[in-house]
Amino acid sequence: MVGEGIVKGLAETARNFFGSYVGKDRLTTIQYPEERLPQIEATRSFPFLVFDGRDSQQGLRCVACQICEKECPPKCILIKKSADKKPDAVGKPQFYPAVFDIDISVCMSCQICVEVCPFEAIKMDVDYNLSSDDRFGGLLLHKEQLAKSNEYYNKIHPTEATAVDAHFAEERAKTEAKAKAAADAKAAVEAKAAADAKAAAEAKAAPAAQEQPVGGETK
Repeated sequence: MVGEGIVKGLAETARNFFGSYVGKDRLTTIQYPEERLPQIEATRSFPFLVFDGRDSQQGLRCVACQICEKECPPKCILIKKSADKKPDAVGKPQFYPAVFDIDISVCMSCQICVEVCPFEAIKMDVDYNLSSDDRFGGLLLHKEQLAKSNEYYNKIHPTEATAVDAHFAEERAKTEAKAKAAADAKAAVEAKAAADAKAAAEAKAAPAAQEQPVGGETK
């Protein structure tokens, strides 16, 4: 039937219009920016960098491996690796980004950078209110602006973040167990060496004690 699609569309519009007076589920318009729709967990806008702890720069998970920079289709990521290292989320010394920039005016929110990151360091944000009157400087975000806490990550993507935290806790426990085993082995070797040295000293001193005269003068 010609015009059937138009009739269905008008019917849906009418249902939403009249239904909005009796139920909020039919209220499809909100008074933005005073009112904002809650973002679902799968929402994504632009990438951000996750950091652990309180220091947004020392706690960055990013190790400047540059995989996301290489895999980014529009080439909107720029990374420069540091010359020194710092401990990462599981305590291993790693490089870190001296420079990490993302041009969100070029970013197409494809999430490829998130998928290829082996360190769970870059994730997709849900914040979409990033408009600026500065076409270049205002839309070029540096690592200080990109860094957001793990608590924030848990807030916007709780299911994913919980799994990542569990993985890091397991890896951290393995690292600590390995370090403890190495320390115990070293202590055991040192204790054995000390015991061997003591036994050797006692064995050397025993013949000398046997040669000393006992009692009165010898004739």
